[in-house]
Amino acid sequence: MSSQFSLGIDYGTNSCRALLVDLADGNELATAVFPYPSGEHGILLDPSDAHVARQNPQDYLDGLVATITSVVAQARAADPGFDAARIVGIGVDTTGSTPIPVNAAGTPLALTPEFRGNLNASVWLWKDHTAHAEAAEITALAARTHPEYLAKCGGIYSSEWWWSKILRLARIAPDVFSAAHSFVEHCDWIPAVLTGTTAPEQIKRSVCAAGHKAMFHPSWGGLPCAEFLAELHPALGPLRSRLFNTAHSTDQPAGSLTAEWARKLGLPEGITVTVGAFDAHLGAVGAGIQEGTLVKILGTSTCDLMVAPTTRALPDIPGLCGIVEGSVLPGYFGLEAGQSAVGDIFLWFVNHLVPESYGSTVDAKFTAMEKALAAMKPGATGLMALDWNNGNRTVLVDTRLTGLLLGQTVHTEAHEIYRALIEATAFGALTIINRLEEYGVAVAEVVTTGGLAVKNAALMQIYADVLNRPMKISRSDQTCALGAALCAAVAAGAFPDIASAQKALCGLRPTVYHPQPAAVAVYRELNALYRTLHDAFGTREWSGQLSHVMKRLLDLRQS
Repeated sequence: MSSQFSLGIDYGTNSCRALLVDLADGNELATAVFPYPSGEHGILLDPSDAHVARQNPQDYLDGLVATITSVVAQARAADPGFDAARIVGIGVDTTGSTPIPVNAAGTPLALTPEFRGNLNASVWLWKDHTAHAEAAEITALAARTHPEYLAKCGGIYSSEWWWSKILRLARIAPDVFSAAHSFVEHCDWIPAVLTGTTAPEQIKRSVCAAGHKAMFHPSWGGLPCAEFLAELHPALGPLRSRLFNTAHSTDQPAGSLTAEWARKLGLPEGITVTVGAFDAHLGAVGAGIQEGTLVKILGTSTCDLMVAPTTRALPDIPGLCGIVEGSVLPGYFGLEAGQSAVGDIFLWFVNHLVPESYGSTVDAKFTAMEKALAAMKPGATGLMALDWNNGNRTVLVDTRLTGLLLGQTVHTEAHEIYRALIEATAFGALTIINRLEEYGVAVAEVVTTGGLAVKNAALMQIYADVLNRPMKISRSDQTCALGAALCAAVAAGAFPDIASAQKALCGLRPTVYHPQPAAVAVYRELNALYRTLHDAFGTREWSGQLSHVMKRLLDLRQS
């Protein structure tokens, strides 16, 4: 075992990274990051539509070469005897749903001369929300004709997901749609490239992507029926036959590294490449997820993952981003939820609204605000926010919702607003946990990962107090890439199963944030006010009055 290594490739929103892991003890030998050079921080934007978020597939290929050659070079520099032949597996995770229109050979249309530079022919990034009307249409049609489709994806179809984006493309750019022989998720395309199986009919598709974002379920034969798709758009019905009928879990091999890509990457031919998956799901694997563990990935947005054994009956849970067998661990249902913006909200705030008196740089402003807000007691700001600056993913599933700040006065300071924004994201996180437990999925522990978990102690303490649970932190800084490498090692036969690989490679940091009883009591009352605002502004069913909210915030501040 000491002579074996595995590579994890993690494609994020703004960059990709590679991680080289020693399979004997989980030691992370080397990591490299490649910021996407195209667009604004890797995202292709449209000034006329703030919902557009596309990417250049060439960035993915360039990042693959840059990061893998870098980590191999780092390993050789640290140990001149390092042999790349000891790398047994390559795993891949990406954002999602991030579909790519491709031709019959599996080449992204954006890489062909005809469509180079065409935004609509580019990769449709997960955070592209242009298809909100199409998502509502899909939800309405499914509710009327196939309610089972919605039952497995939380009751509402999202603009972030597969069919919404493809339907939107068919309507706004029929020339691009007609040129697309098929569509491939980013997490499926990279393994296909590495293994030389890019013809769409040959690609091993991820059950993680298919089940959570494309309404795939074995009980109705895989993808939605052609008749349903054709009712959405006549061209979608025939497209179904050019997609896929089966999907696979991430512990399965997608194929072997080709000679061409072996040369590009400086690796030996034939290394096992595993089936891809979404970043959050493999991040949960890398954080050591098991039954009862909620893995919370705290970054620009959040994703919450849990698993439940397939041997136990599990109800459909409204508002979740799907319940999919095998999407996280084989033999378990994967349950996905999340928040559309967390770190993004804080970054927006510090970039646009925090005065220079807090510091001359972004980092200095965050540091000063965190120090000031950490000295405050819960309720002392008199403020309440809704964390919907980028819409709501769970449990309302409405990308058109927007943020709100209540209670500010002429004396309100920036760090007080920052604390209110952190608290709002924590209340949103508690809303997700409450929904899970309402339907019988017990949350025994919370394990966090991501930059905010490691760098922001004030945030972590607030989360512990709001959730009334200890907040644990994954040992690895790169849990998504670690999860990808771990699954690749299993697919290559280095471990008999994911559980044994997790035991060898995963762990927690010694720092744990424990809830403080006095703060828990105040936050319990503040959460009730948050729930009132949440339901009043986020649901059609709510009725009542809001006059008590502002006055109660003032009472709590005074007390």
